[in-house]
Amino acid sequence: MSLHVVHNAMLPQNRALCGGVNAANIGDHIPMVNVQPFALCTCPANPQVAAATAAALGVLTPQPCLPNTPAPWTTGSPTVLLSQLPLLNDSSMLTCVWGGVITVTSAGQTGKKVP
Repeated sequence: MSLHVVHNAMLPQNRALCGGVNAANIGDHIPMVNVQPFALCTCPANPQVAAATAAALGVLTPQPCLPNTPAPWTTGSPTVLLSQLPLLNDSSMLTCVWGGVITVTSAGQTGKKVP
């Protein structure tokens, strides 16, 4: 079983609670609202990386991550719904338009498990 992702993971927009903290579903994928920038992006498809690499005469130059995530997380917990969408769990993945895959490294809690 996977852990249910909650507010401490900096994702939820919904107002349901899990263990006293806002819960998340697969619809919580909005950049800068649910998914904050993190680490460095090395994908040449990212315009910022492409521009910095061109300025460095072709040497790959990572840039701060600015997620571009228009589609929901996959797959969530199909048997538990929150606001009519599957609950987000820590095995879910989110695809970035620039070519990366975002995963949950910390669910924000350790006590509530979902299928």
